[in-house]
Amino acid sequence: MQPEIQHDSLVHSEHYAAVDLGSNSFHMVVVHVVNGNVQIIGKVKQKVRLAAGLNENMELDDISMERGWQCLQTFAERLQDIPASNIRVVATATLRLATNAQAFIKKAETILRHKLDVISGEEEARQIYLGVAYTSANQGNSLVIDIGGASTEIIIGNDMQPIHLKSLDMGCVTFMERYFRGGQLTAANFAEAKRQANLLLDEVADAFLCFDWHNCLGASGTPQAITEILVAQNISDAIRLDYLHQLQQQCIECGSVDKLDIEGLEENRKAIFASGLAILICLFERLSIKEMNISGGALREGLIYGMLDNLQENDRRAQTLNQVMARYHIEKSHADAVRGLALNLCHQLCAQAAICHLDTEAVLGAAATLHEIGLHIEYKKHHQHGAYILSHIDLPGYTRLQREAIRDLVLSHRLKVNTAVFDNYHDDIKPMLNALLRILRIATVLCLRRQNKHIPTVELIVDEDNWTIKLPDGWLSSHPLINAELANESWLQHQAGWHLTCQ
Repeated sequence: MQPEIQHDSLVHSEHYAAVDLGSNSFHMVVVHVVNGNVQIIGKVKQKVRLAAGLNENMELDDISMERGWQCLQTFAERLQDIPASNIRVVATATLRLATNAQAFIKKAETILRHKLDVISGEEEARQIYLGVAYTSANQGNSLVIDIGGASTEIIIGNDMQPIHLKSLDMGCVTFMERYFRGGQLTAANFAEAKRQANLLLDEVADAFLCFDWHNCLGASGTPQAITEILVAQNISDAIRLDYLHQLQQQCIECGSVDKLDIEGLEENRKAIFASGLAILICLFERLSIKEMNISGGALREGLIYGMLDNLQENDRRAQTLNQVMARYHIEKSHADAVRGLALNLCHQLCAQAAICHLDTEAVLGAAATLHEIGLHIEYKKHHQHGAYILSHIDLPGYTRLQREAIRDLVLSHRLKVNTAVFDNYHDDIKPMLNALLRILRIATVLCLRRQNKHIPTVELIVDEDNWTIKLPDGWLSSHPLINAELANESWLQHQAGWHLTCQ
């Protein structure tokens, strides 16, 4: 009889938890790490509004402290199941400011049975950047902004390294208490809040403007709320200043928090939305931000990944794509072939047309790698199945807007061309996405044989919507199946208003 094979020894599995006692909300995130793969298995968030309990003498009132302790009672039960060495508990701006913070901390540590660290503004900014960098990887310098309940962190960084960071004493809870008293949303109140925000930014704005940054990422809070509004209103786009001005006007027209009615704005966010919006408008104006994407993580994720030293050198996007390919049994050799050809064509495109953005290759590369993910369900509609899967899984390393673009490219990579899928994207992005779709469709046809020896050298010539692909002499006649598929693809692109010639 064969002995029973034990697999447990091959699996290294641990649980970690991070708790963030913020000025607006308390958060807890629990992850399961299996052989280096980080899986979020639990998130808890409670609106505590700790900062609302600060009086003029910077003392926390008993009511706000009691709200905080009650929240921590619920966290404590879950933390009992996790090794103490795998837990990090931190507090931020309100407990930095409160003169009686020690009274709250002492009881909090008793409840949690764990040490609580009140981190500095600079350390908070560093951890926020770490969380953003791990979950929303970008090329080049990035500007990261997190508007909390009592502080706002601004960071310039490159890859995993923060370069310049500041923490300012302005937040959506404290500004609501000071400048929007009674929940009144008036032009005068917005002006007063922005005046104070600009005074605080006077000391730091020039230093950030000296850096040449390429991406701006918002971490949770107000940027997340605005992104949810854009999604609810079927707008596929980054946050832009004109949207923020429109939202401010809507707030003023509503007149008060009680009457605030903006599609996509959650009820529990309404009380502090206007104050966070005022701060964000000032940040856009003073730091010359053209657009902001929402990041995949923030402080909690930074704390988690900070405990996982062995993961710090990994490429987040490559790790994500490898894990998804394994999970959905994607044929890696074929995915790599389509990706390689697509990126080759993309380089040729970008050299001829001024429509490429910094994340062009990242989006196309991921879409090409995952274009067959829907085969996990079945073949006939695998492009639709793929889009469904990509709508419901996380892709660490990619922003929300990048994930949506990847999904829509996969949805449209075969059969009839439906350019309407990009209608809700901003006009600045549509030309790039249409071009990437054309490239992906061509690459999948040319890789039809699923063997590298049959993939030709291709020259792409771009004249606006008129494209020509040049293949080696005699190649088309020696590959009649692909020749027929290219002819069909040319017809499908013609129906979409594009012209494709194959030579």
